[in-house]
Amino acid sequence: MIKIEIINGPIEFFRNEDSRQKDGAELIFNGRVRVTENGENITALEYEQYKGMAEAELTQLAEETCKKFPIHDLFCKHRIGRVDVGETSLHVVIWSKHRKEGLEAMTWFISELKKRVPIWKWAILEDGSRIPSECAHG
Repeated sequence: MIKIEIINGPIEFFRNEDSRQKDGAELIFNGRVRVTENGENITALEYEQYKGMAEAELTQLAEETCKKFPIHDLFCKHRIGRVDVGETSLHVVIWSKHRKEGLEAMTWFISELKKRVPIWKWAILEDGSRIPSECAHG
């Protein structure tokens, strides 16, 4: 099963599921806004999306991930709008039989998301100005 949401507002995390008997690994990733961006202090990140296309591409990427790796389910929530320092901007949950394939799937999914999904972010500096934020480390 795949669940994808792009939301404007705080993320409500997906619930833990203790009822899964075939899955030995439940991997949870929460991407949070750091206090610095490219060596400068910031107050927030502001995310923008190509409406309609971002959710479609994120769904396609989740489907590809489930085919490429032996995982059972992938749930993802990505915020748009202003996300203050310390808050979660990305929440991903992957279930798999073993941790290794779940970790590999999570790493690949997030790397591809940053490359392919048309969601852009701006760093909001302490003086209120905005600069483009780019992820150079994958």
